[in-house]
Amino acid sequence: MAIYSISDAINSINGILKAINGVINVTKGIINAINGILKGIDGIINSIKGIINAINCIFNATNGIINPINGIANVIYSIFKAIHAIVESIYGIVKAIHSIFNGLKMA
Repeated sequence: MAIYSISDAINSINGILKAINGVINVTKGIINAINGILKGIDGIINSIKGIINAINCIFNATNGIINPINGIANVIYSIFKAIHAIVESIYGIVKAIHSIFNGLKMA
């Protein structure tokens, strides 16, 4: 009888240890699942960062196109301002010559 009792006790302890091992394995599985979820979230965040970087590159490229055009427009504007200043100077000279002739007529 005692042999069966000791054998039953060992089997019970073995069963308890297997149950504890099962709990540990389930806990490991839960931790691995949580880790997988966190890695997935990290992947989503990295994808969003990539999209933002791509949009930023588009804006930089657009600026790279607009800035030279703006520079060319400023140069053309400066040329027209210079031509306008030359025309006004010529007009001033013509007015001065006209005044001289008017003065000579009166004299």
